[in-house]
This record gives sequence, C-alpha cells and structure tokens, in this order.
Amino acid sequence: MLLAEALAHRADLNARMSQLAARAVSNARLQEGDAPVEDPAALLDQHLRLADELAELITRINVTNIGVQVQPGLTMTAALARRDRLRTLHRVRTAVADAASQRQDRFTRSEIKFIPAVDVGGLRSAADDVARELRELDTRIQEVNWTSELQQ
Repeated sequence: MLLAEALAHRADLNARMSQLAARAVSNARLQEGDAPVEDPAALLDQHLRLADELAELITRINVTNIGVQVQPGLTMTAALARRDRLRTLHRVRTAVADAASQRQDRFTRSEIKFIPAVDVGGLRSAADDVARELRELDTRIQEVNWTSELQQ
C-alpha cells in the first residue's frame, strides 16, 4: 500500500468512527417499550475494531514518515513539521496585513484616525514568499506520498 493510500484510508476510518459514535449516542437512550433502531453495543464493538485498525495504521504511517526522505536530509516527519510552521507563518502574516489595511471611514475631522503600525506591503510580500515555499514543499510531500510504500 502506498503512503497516500494509507492516508486516505486513515481519513476514511476517522469518518466511519465518527459516524458509528454518533449512531451509538443517538441509540443509547430510548422510550420505554421501544426498540432501538440500531444496537448501541454492536455499534461500539464496530467502533472498537476500527479504533484498533486506525491505531495500527497510524503507527505504520508514522514509521514510514520517519524513514522516508522528502529531499536529502529531510524526513517526511520533518517536512510535515516544516509545512505546519509555514502554514502558521502565512496565516499570521496575512491576518496582520489584513488588520492593518482595514479602512475606516471618518465622517468628520474630529474622529480618531487609525494608521497601520506595520509595513503592509512588506508583510504581504513576506506572506507571498511563505506561500510559494509552502506550495513547493506540499507538492514534494504529495509526490513522495504517491511513490513511497507503507512500512510494516
């Protein structure tokens, strides 16, 4: 199984577990004399089996991520951490630039005037640079996901 397939399977298992949990909760209590639409105990058993499968899959994904190289000297684990860092940097720089560039209409000269406390253009340029680096790294991560076999 390829790493990308394992990641898709992990997402599917998480979704199925959420659905099973919601169904178990909705059938956990009923009016006296009624029968549940689904057996909550059976749903919890299915949920447990999927949780065990998910734990094993996540372990294999993590072992693979430690061993696979996205580029020389950069493991998948380190690349994922770098990607998270870049996402945070981009989000914050964009948010600060957006906040600084909000226009506020003044109706009279006596109203308070707000001015940017940061270089908006410089922040936007920095955010663009981070976004480019993020796209390039994410593309490389996806490429490796589709070419790397999942470890046992």
